[in-house]
Amino acid sequence: MKMNNNGARTRYSGLAQKGTGPGARSSHAITVVGHKAYAFGGEFSPRIPVDNKLHVFDLEDQTWSVAAAVGDIPPPRVGVTMAAIGTTIYIFGGRDLEHKELNELYSFDTCTNVWMLLSSDEVGPPHRSYHSMAADEQRVYIFGGCGNAGRLNDLWAYDISDRQWIQLPSPDESCRPRGGPGLAVAGGKIWVVYGFSGVELDDVHCFDPISEKWTLVETSGDKPSPRSVFSTAGIGKYVIIYGGEIDPSDLGHLGAGKFSAEVFALDTETNAWKKLKDFSDASEQPGPRGWCAFSCGKIEGKEGLLVYGGNSPTNDRLDDIFFLTPSLEEGK
Repeated sequence: MKMNNNGARTRYSGLAQKGTGPGARSSHAITVVGHKAYAFGGEFSPRIPVDNKLHVFDLEDQTWSVAAAVGDIPPPRVGVTMAAIGTTIYIFGGRDLEHKELNELYSFDTCTNVWMLLSSDEVGPPHRSYHSMAADEQRVYIFGGCGNAGRLNDLWAYDISDRQWIQLPSPDESCRPRGGPGLAVAGGKIWVVYGFSGVELDDVHCFDPISEKWTLVETSGDKPSPRSVFSTAGIGKYVIIYGGEIDPSDLGHLGAGKFSAEVFALDTETNAWKKLKDFSDASEQPGPRGWCAFSCGKIEGKEGLLVYGGNSPTNDRLDDIFFLTPSLEEGK
């Protein structure tokens, strides 16, 4: 197989869907626990939340179901984020039917199907939507997004043992407030990648949770063009990004901008970007899109990026699911 720079390549697999799934949507969220993916929120028509069901996709038999959830069930919302630690899912924020920014943190226990409201109102991060979320083994991290009075660039952590929010230091003015950024944990650090601040951005910032210091990262290599609302995953020492909006619509959230179909990987040890050549069959390629639901996951023991739905260049919401398997080292 012919390979491009440094052997970096990727392959997509389109996943079949059995059962009644969530259908087409964008501005939603998905996260993986074991061999199941959990999807929540989103819109079909711009800015109108679809539902508040927790849809479950079995990655092994590729069948959809709806969790028989009880407890503090979150109301419908768009621009919401999800992450999982162990068998517990966490969702934060979003925007409701009245376009109000939200700041509740909920947990969902995938063993008991119980939702629990963990914080709201004056506790924790300010209200926001179209922010970003990532997690390590102990904390859930929230960065940026669209707040009540404009875009944000603050970083918060929720400690699952102490059950408390921690406001971490904010970056300096080099990290502009932004919506739709990439956020990933890689190499023990928190990475903020690109986003939208009124224009598409192409900067990278890194937060070290030990020293609590921010760094503006000078990157090299095959650098992606400025973009936002792309799919992001931290895999090993790499931050993987796929797609995203590279030219915004004049209609804002009501329209579709120009989207990318490219895949890039940032090596967080060398700070070098690689563009991953796609070796998928044409029928397996997801094409250009943004505003997707995405998560790290494993299928057949291979770690990769799960992408579900999103918005297309024709402003149609999508309902397909793809799994990206990157190969980033020579000979693999």
